[in-house]
Amino acid sequence: MPPYSVGETGRVGSPSRREIGHGALAERALLPVIPADDVFPYTIRVVSEVLSSNGSTSMASTCASTLSLMDAGVPITHAVSGIAMGLVIEDEKNYKVLTDIIGLEDANGDMDFKVAGTEVGVTALTQAKKARMEIMKVILKAIPEPRAKVSTHAPKIKVTKINPEKIGELIGPGGKIIRNIIASTGATVDVNDDGSVFISGTDDAVKKAVEWVQGLVREVKVGEEFEGEVKRILPFGAFVEILPGKEGMVHVSQMAIGFVRDPNEVVKLGQIVKVRVMEIDEQGRVNLSMIFGNNAEGEDRKDKDKTRGRDFQNRKFSKPDPKNFKNRGPRHRY
Repeated sequence: MPPYSVGETGRVGSPSRREIGHGALAERALLPVIPADDVFPYTIRVVSEVLSSNGSTSMASTCASTLSLMDAGVPITHAVSGIAMGLVIEDEKNYKVLTDIIGLEDANGDMDFKVAGTEVGVTALTQAKKARMEIMKVILKAIPEPRAKVSTHAPKIKVTKINPEKIGELIGPGGKIIRNIIASTGATVDVNDDGSVFISGTDDAVKKAVEWVQGLVREVKVGEEFEGEVKRILPFGAFVEILPGKEGMVHVSQMAIGFVRDPNEVVKLGQIVKVRVMEIDEQGRVNLSMIFGNNAEGEDRKDKDKTRGRDFQNRKFSKPDPKNFKNRGPRHRY
């Protein structure tokens, strides 16, 4: 609202007291209809530029901001319109209520009363309500409801809730896991103490990051089946990523029916395999199996006799070296 908008001269710079006050009135009128953070987690900044004024700039800003918010895809609960009411009093019996007062009526009148509200709002002045509803008709004719989506140029934000006790699992030691999510997906991830996770970025980045976060904190259950990528192969088995950032181990004895000498004979790095959650041990480690159907139950019983990561039946023991016995000292016979 530069000085020339009201026929004055002055320096154009930081906001004046008038601009701050009028902005506060418009903000107060709009705050009740702004969606909660869990519905629309964006930071909202509305700028109203008034280049010419002969009426209420605060109520004009309220109406214009309603149009702007709905056009931007902000899901406000109701459209808001506002109007300035005036009053000219000659005596107790002779007075006149003015609707949408202009500058002259504001300067010479006896009241400048701002009224803002929605279609379901309650106002103190019937005349003000009638005028507001006329303005509301014009607003709703231009845009009857907020757009279904924000602009394609706006960053996408997704809020997901996790158990606060799982925050440590998401962050990882020294922030290793959350930094990996950010680096791998390109999304921004912020975590609140109440378990709210704010993820922002492009559509693809947000989707990947959300799946990763939800996969990290998801409770895997025995009997569930997954298709995952083989991430590591060791002599005793292979590690398969069943959820983003969560791996389980397929022991060599659970890769196929019968004896498997080398896991590399069955799987390769990067291969997508179907696995079944066979067991979750006391430390939360997930044991998987690639055996399904009627043979799965028998193989599960066999695997209970083996220690995680070892197959004692196939373990090789080295023979003692005779050289180690030459300095044992004299033998005693009795």
